[in-house]
Amino acid sequence: MKTKIYILLAIISAGFVVSSCKKFLAVDPPYTQDAENFFQTKEDYERALTGAYDLLQGTFLSFWIGEIASDNAIAGGESVNDSQGLHQIDDMTHGGVNNELRNILRWNYTGITRANYIMEHKDNIDFVGKDQILAEARFLRAFYYFELVKYFGDIPLIIDKRIGIDEATSIPRAPKDEVYAQIEEDLIAAAAVLPLNASQKGRASKGAALSLLGKAYLYQNKFTEAASTFDQVIASGKYSLFADYDQLFSVANENNSETVFDIEYTGLEGGSYGCLICLEGNAAPGFQGIRQYNGPIYGDGNSYNLPTQSLYDAFSPIDPRRDATILDIEAFIAAQPNPSEISYAIGAGGHTGYYNNKYIKKQGEFGLPDNDLTSPVNYRVIRYADVLLMAAEAHFQNGNTSYAQQLVNQIRTRAGIPGTSVNSVTDIYRERRLELSGEGHRFFDLVRTGQAATFITGFVVGKHELFPIPQVEIDLAGGNWSQNQGY
Repeated sequence: MKTKIYILLAIISAGFVVSSCKKFLAVDPPYTQDAENFFQTKEDYERALTGAYDLLQGTFLSFWIGEIASDNAIAGGESVNDSQGLHQIDDMTHGGVNNELRNILRWNYTGITRANYIMEHKDNIDFVGKDQILAEARFLRAFYYFELVKYFGDIPLIIDKRIGIDEATSIPRAPKDEVYAQIEEDLIAAAAVLPLNASQKGRASKGAALSLLGKAYLYQNKFTEAASTFDQVIASGKYSLFADYDQLFSVANENNSETVFDIEYTGLEGGSYGCLICLEGNAAPGFQGIRQYNGPIYGDGNSYNLPTQSLYDAFSPIDPRRDATILDIEAFIAAQPNPSEISYAIGAGGHTGYYNNKYIKKQGEFGLPDNDLTSPVNYRVIRYADVLLMAAEAHFQNGNTSYAQQLVNQIRTRAGIPGTSVNSVTDIYRERRLELSGEGHRFFDLVRTGQAATFITGFVVGKHELFPIPQVEIDLAGGNWSQNQGY
């Protein structure tokens, strides 16, 4: 893997191009700047930071796995051999040979490498605004490391430098506690510099850094630190719950008052299945769309990541979040004035009758061809409802149950349903599932709270809390990395 990182970095540094991605190329003449002498102007740092943000594109895959590995969704798709790695994860039969897990590892390490490249050259020159660029780079590095540590546990920790081929085969997997310590350090430093209001749509802010820091604390059961950190986000007054849950995930309402951090996508640039990390649009809505659909409101898609009956039944019938989250295709068709004229197909990869209504291709939100791959719908990575529920969990664990209940009931009031008593932390876990389902959090919530074996068929305690290190990366590292237990 480290050899791969080194090669990718050489490509990035030379021209800021990876495969067919041309968004960041503004070097004239091309290929005349080498890696060691690139950072000579403020614009160079800004271009490098844009390159570090670009790897957020791959978060759609993490979001899928967070649902498919849990009891919230099945893999779906055209067949069980279509994205076979997702079906293996769905069935809890995944091992060290899995393309989707390899992509998680290499895409996030590429993002880390780009952030490290900036930090390696942080002292080259001085200019107004450099502190913020460095703070954003540290936020991104923390984000990518957080993705990796929650998937794989102990991982190689590389900070503020590039590595060569020799180092690539000798760097060990660092204990996850060390990785979390670096995540905390980066986010504390970033939060101290970043503005409350992001300098540009989609860029990191103080609230984003604090929210991710609180989440990192929560994943380590550092409840006192987590509660204090989330309280800072709440006390900032920057965020509030968006009134209409049903419209919360539309393009028209992106960057609303509930947005703490999202990934910006555009529908104005095409792409192909040959390089999903090269896309500028969001692949999730098209992949999760209705196969061969012909009818109103929605667009045809690939029927991946299909919600389960278990998730549908978890909602009260009076909870409007159910229909905002889950499209019951047959009920929807029956309610239309011309149901006989509406058609769709069922993929051989599995069918539940339900579709992810938060991230689904809709008419009026199409990108350029192939519009399965180029949705302009942003992915809401952290929204204020998530912050409130994480704060509720941390405060409940600290014994502040009345405040935890107050926070939970803010969520329910916005949804338009009666408040509830919070007598157990499981009440908060349940509310997280209802509020955040379809957004990629469920599997990791079940693992960190020790509930996975109860809810996930085939989950083996002591094994499936982590995913396997891709075998090809172990081989590229000279066999010096041990595999995770059970694989």
